[in-house]
Amino acid sequence: MPKWVLPALICVLCGYLVVNVIRCQVTIGSKRQELDSIQTQVEEQKAENEELDRALSDGEDAIIERIAREQGYARPNERIFYDISGK
Repeated sequence: MPKWVLPALICVLCGYLVVNVIRCQVTIGSKRQELDSIQTQVEEQKAENEELDRALSDGEDAIIERIAREQGYARPNERIFYDISGK
């Protein structure tokens, strides 16, 4: 067997290992981005759940009143003032 075969095999093995390390680093980076995105979604969902829990604790009448106010409705003889200053 020629003397150059063993160094060539070692070079091929090293190249293969370098390629695999780079591929793993790329995969790790994409998974970290995915994890950050999922953590953001979890925080948003927790905030929404807290708001729903608060709304449920307020009672059904308070929920109905809040939705009616958001749609521009008011109680009889109630005056509504709108801030049009844009602040």
